[in-house]
Amino acid sequence: MSLPLTTAPNSICILRLSAIGDVTHVLPTVRSIQHQWPETKITWIIGKMEAQLVGDIPDIEFIVFDKSAGHAAFKDLRQQLKGRSFDVLLHMQISLRASLVSLFVKAPIKLGFNKARARNLQTLFTNHQIEPKSDRQHMLDGALEFAHALGVKQDVIKWDIPLTVGPEYLKEIVPDGKYMVINPCTSARAMSKNWRIWRADSYAQLVDFISDEYGLPVVLTGGPDQAEIDYGRSIITLSMHKPINMIGKTSLKQLLTILNGAELVVAPDTGPIHMANACGTQTIGLYAGTNPLRAGPYSFLDDVVNAYPEAVKNETGKTVDQVRWGKRVRDPAVMDLIRVKDVTAKLKQVYHP
Repeated sequence: MSLPLTTAPNSICILRLSAIGDVTHVLPTVRSIQHQWPETKITWIIGKMEAQLVGDIPDIEFIVFDKSAGHAAFKDLRQQLKGRSFDVLLHMQISLRASLVSLFVKAPIKLGFNKARARNLQTLFTNHQIEPKSDRQHMLDGALEFAHALGVKQDVIKWDIPLTVGPEYLKEIVPDGKYMVINPCTSARAMSKNWRIWRADSYAQLVDFISDEYGLPVVLTGGPDQAEIDYGRSIITLSMHKPINMIGKTSLKQLLTILNGAELVVAPDTGPIHMANACGTQTIGLYAGTNPLRAGPYSFLDDVVNAYPEAVKNETGKTVDQVRWGKRVRDPAVMDLIRVKDVTAKLKQVYHP
């Protein structure tokens, strides 16, 4: 069967297990498919943690793959998919684990990335590949290429993640109402290498600037990893105006509510900045080791503090256009290229109380 489809498919299976930010990038693809083919049944194979964020979206069947369960996860998946088939599989993750998962999905069309983007032998697990307009796209636009390949005509840039935690939760945290959020850290893996995280003393200066300039409290958010918790404590110690510390104290749904209610969110390249973007909350992304044009907060790319071109130049002597799309600068000091005055200037530019 050739693409694009000439009739609406009865069923589509989406395979995107992780991570939080990448899952938010896939949602506009889902919304675009639903807009064109509202009767098409969509099943999404997703990771356990990611399902905590989006698994209650109506009109989508979620099958949770718990990678921490090892071989048992594959056994459980096989049982859930036994006797089932789909018209199309959208294989939207290039990890080998995801490709192994794809073997359990019966579908005549298995659509994956083109050769320029595929990694870990993904093309061996698909029989059709997307044909993107460009290989230098934002990840969300790259995900939309799967919908385009099926014949979807209109991009629907919507997320609509249910907010299941009520406003009374926010009142307990910030009784006076308005606040800003700083989510200082990123994944535990990146924490150990320390190439996407701004200095704690710089964050502390930003906390004090927000308090002095706008009279607003700052809420620190983040995950339960001990390194994140310790980093938050360092910021608090260095701040004159003590932020409200919620690092490691929220579920993903509680975090979503905090991000949704914020005046503004400041964060590096991490899942919560994409959650905030999905809520429509103004974000300021701090990007040096990662290209924000590929992985920045989609609706607020113009508001990123972008030291990536300088970082690439320092490491390679080349411009961004001359290096591989998706190249990362993993220098532990790369975030030092972002100065506090760069962030406060951006804040003054985008926030008008």
